[in-house]
Amino acid sequence: MNARAESLSTTASDLISLTKPRLSSLVLITTAGGMFLAPGPLSTVRALVTLLATAGTVGAANALNCYWERHSDQFMARTRNRPLPSGRMEPSVALWFGISLALVSLPALALGANLLTAGLGLIALLSYVLAYTPLKARTSAAMLVGAVPGALPPLMGWTAVTNVVDAGGFALFAILFLWQMPHFIAIALFRKEEYAAAGLKSVPLERGDESSRAQVVLYLVALIPMTLLPFQLNIAGSWYLAAAVLLGLGFLGLGAWGFFRRLGKPWARQTFFYSLIYLTVLFAAMTLDRVPRG
Repeated sequence: MNARAESLSTTASDLISLTKPRLSSLVLITTAGGMFLAPGPLSTVRALVTLLATAGTVGAANALNCYWERHSDQFMARTRNRPLPSGRMEPSVALWFGISLALVSLPALALGANLLTAGLGLIALLSYVLAYTPLKARTSAAMLVGAVPGALPPLMGWTAVTNVVDAGGFALFAILFLWQMPHFIAIALFRKEEYAAAGLKSVPLERGDESSRAQVVLYLVALIPMTLLPFQLNIAGSWYLAAAVLLGLGFLGLGAWGFFRRLGKPWARQTFFYSLIYLTVLFAAMTLDRVPRG
C-alpha cells in the first residue's frame, strides 16, 4: 500500500513537473498584473478562474513542449532529469496529459474570462508548441517566435477585464516581448555548450558571443522607452516612472559593461539573474503605483 502511494505521489510530481511550475508562476504573476492594471471591474471568482485556466493553458503548452523535446533534453544538465528523458514516464502519458489539460483550460478561459482571452490563449499554445518548439532546432530566430507566447499572458490578463486589445494591453505585451530577448540571450551564452550538444540553435552559436552581447544592448535600448508607456498611458504613476528609468539604466549599464569589456559566462549569468529581478520589481512598481480608475 505504501509502495503504491509512493508510486502515485511520484507520478503526480512528474506530471506537475511537466508544466514547468517555476516558469508558470512567472506567467501567473504577469497575468495577474495585467488584470489588476486594466480598467474595469473584475470579480474575485472571475479572476481566480482566469488565473487557473491560464495556468492550465501554459501548463499544457509546457507539457507538450516536454514531449516534443524529450530527446534533446537528454543532452542538457538542467533538463536531463525531467520525467521523459530520464525514462520515468512514457511519452504517450505526457502527450495526453498536455492535450487533456488544453481541452479543459481553453474552454474554462472562454467561460471564466471571454472569447478574446481564450483566443489569445490558443494563439499562445499553438505558437509555442507548433512554431517555437520545432524552430529551436533550425534557427536562432525561434527566439523571436517564442517571445510571442511568452508576452501574451499580461495581455490576456488585460483583456480578461477589458475584452479589447488596446494601447494599454499592447504596452504590457511589448514590455514582456522585448524583455525576453536579453533574458534568453544571456541563458544561451552561459549554456552554449549544452545548446550545441542538444542540437538547438541560439544567437551565440549562430552569430557568436560578440554579436550576442551587442544584441543584448540593442534590445535593452528598445526596452527602456517601452517601459515608459504605462506612465504615458496613465496606467501607472510617477513612482513607477522613476523605478522604470532606474531599473532600465541599471540593466543597460550591465549590458554595456559586458559588451565593451567582452565578458563571458559569469557576466551572462549575472545578466540572466538581473533580468528576473528587473521584471519582478518593474511589475511590482507598476501595480503598487497603479493609477486609480474612475
